[in-house]
Amino acid sequence: MHTFLKVTAAAALLATGACASQPKPVDNTTPVVENTNPVDEKTEVVKTDPVVTSSIAPGSLEDFRVNVGERVYFDLDQYRLDSEDQDILKRQAAWLASYPNVRILIAGNADERGTREYNLALGERRANAVKEYLVSLGVSASRVDTVSYGKERPVAGGSNEQSWALNRNGWTQIVSGATS
Repeated sequence: MHTFLKVTAAAALLATGACASQPKPVDNTTPVVENTNPVDEKTEVVKTDPVVTSSIAPGSLEDFRVNVGERVYFDLDQYRLDSEDQDILKRQAAWLASYPNVRILIAGNADERGTREYNLALGERRANAVKEYLVSLGVSASRVDTVSYGKERPVAGGSNEQSWALNRNGWTQIVSGATS
């Protein structure tokens, strides 16, 4: 009988231990909304994206730079736009459609290799490739100017592949019409 009491006591402890388990942690990013319908007393879980606040003013230079992208990059001795470049330019065109008073300047740039004349011509082809693509997406050509800086305005110092790759770009600059 004494063994029976021990087994019963152990079973009772196990049963209460199972009921006293720790609750699962609450996910604070998912609000729980009580259903106010008196007939159905179930709890509904509504998933929402977290609220993100930003100090970036829509239509500003910073908005364009951070949320859209201001540069596309080219391969060595090339001015062809790849799919990644086209995606950036599509975002630029959409942004420009939202802000029709904005005027831009597209600067074509090259790395330090090659002659000054060669790189100025290559920079011009790069700037024109960017402009033509934006115009094909509906941006008015009258809002877009181009310039070639060739190798004269590098964004990355150094004489290595990484620096050269960064310096081969088309840079879209807002020259007027953006918000402060």
